[in-house]
Amino acid sequence: MRRKHRHAIARAAALGAGRRIYGAAKRRRKAQPPAPRPEGQSCPYAKATKTALIGLGAGAGAAVGAAVLHAALTPRKKSEYVPAPDERAMGYAQKLSAMVKCDTTSHANAAEPEKFLAFHRELERLFPLVHQHLEKTVIDGNLLFHWQGRTSDAPIVLMSHQDVVPAEGEWKHPPFSGAIADGKVWGRGAFDTKASLMAFFQGVEELLGEGYVPACDVYLASSCTEEWAGDGAPKLVAELQRRGVRPFLVIDEGGGVITDPIGGIKGNFAMVGVFEKGKADVRFTARSSGGHASAPGKHTPIARLAAFVNEVETKPPFRRKFLPEVKAMFRRLAPYAPFHLRLVMGNLWLFGPVMKKVMPAISAQAAAMLQTTAAFTMQSGSDACNVLPQEASVSANLRFIPHQGEAESLEILRELAGKYDLEMEILHSSDYTPPVDIKGGAFRQVERVIGDTFPGLPVCPYVMTGATDASFYQAICDSCVRFAPVVAGPEQMAGMHGLNETMGVDCLPGAVDFYKNLIRAQEGR
Repeated sequence: MRRKHRHAIARAAALGAGRRIYGAAKRRRKAQPPAPRPEGQSCPYAKATKTALIGLGAGAGAAVGAAVLHAALTPRKKSEYVPAPDERAMGYAQKLSAMVKCDTTSHANAAEPEKFLAFHRELERLFPLVHQHLEKTVIDGNLLFHWQGRTSDAPIVLMSHQDVVPAEGEWKHPPFSGAIADGKVWGRGAFDTKASLMAFFQGVEELLGEGYVPACDVYLASSCTEEWAGDGAPKLVAELQRRGVRPFLVIDEGGGVITDPIGGIKGNFAMVGVFEKGKADVRFTARSSGGHASAPGKHTPIARLAAFVNEVETKPPFRRKFLPEVKAMFRRLAPYAPFHLRLVMGNLWLFGPVMKKVMPAISAQAAAMLQTTAAFTMQSGSDACNVLPQEASVSANLRFIPHQGEAESLEILRELAGKYDLEMEILHSSDYTPPVDIKGGAFRQVERVIGDTFPGLPVCPYVMTGATDASFYQAICDSCVRFAPVVAGPEQMAGMHGLNETMGVDCLPGAVDFYKNLIRAQEGR
């Protein structure tokens, strides 16, 4: 029998097996009562899956059969974790409430020491043992506490910022009331990020009360300039460098216990940030001799800018790629997905090329993990409707991905801007952070502590598309992990930097326990 005949028989057999397995799974689903679905809603991946299958064509029958077989044999899992009632919760909520009542709004390049000194006094009242036993350093309102352990080698740093963004608009409860209502603490900073700040201060307070001595030095760090990417964290890093500190682990905000992380996947998941995309603010300017709007020429400044923006938006010039960390995220999420989604996410070796194309239509957040992004955010032109501008500009915020970093992404845009005779000015730029080794000791330790603290909570690596203070700590630590151990549901995500920011009371005991367990986990290193 010739090889091509053997291959044809194998493809037919695999495809037939895949069809039978898929048919059996479909019949089982029909036999079960369907889960209720809100009217007008459907899983966003259903259409993508159909598109992927059609795009592969009949010639890939063997591969499709293998993928269907793999998806059918992958055991379906369910995220079991929900915060349990705990008698400690209200006491922790009252401490968080007191912290929220302190207005620590920060403004770019504005020195406002009094509000942060007032917040520091409140911390001293709430956590007296921390202030009695740890060495405290204040640098222009930024806090650094040193808890001496049995060794100073390879310490850990727990960090969360003090400052918050401005609170505007009409709130259900005043933004600095710290109201405790409906099972939540209300107010600016309740979620971002005074909850985690409270949790690690409280965790250390309780360990000190037990007479515990950590295996290694522990640092508590909190900047007051994070919300505007100020110099607070760099000053703390410079102080640690002066002391010769080289941490084993830095853990900051960024990821968290995320509810329903991707459409079609239900439950709580520990999404652990392993690197941050780089970022830049760039201005594009078009110039001309101006003139009266009654006799416009061709290629006016705004027309050139509009064409440029349109090309970037409709034909993104950046390459999409599934990085190892993104592949690991989808692979770990796949068992928790319905069959059609499990088929795609669990077989990126086959569906990856198609998913790269359809991902932007499915989820902007997920798509941003695959490529450099450019978002146009500001524009300016003439001061009058009947005057052609001599100068017009648009500004964009860029986020760089590791496979096409700062230098390459900026050069791509510079060349594209030249096509429309635009000048490009870089206002600020920094590259992506090196990824944490998801097979390394620090990530594995965090993963184990999450499992011990939150039974039934799945753990997934996660790409940070935003920015945190942790990026500054890359200079002294190879394992800067982004994970705040609090539950972030749709309400918390909507309230972050928006109206009616809240933090669920029930999840606070778990957050405190996470930091205590993480400190204790250094015994096993």
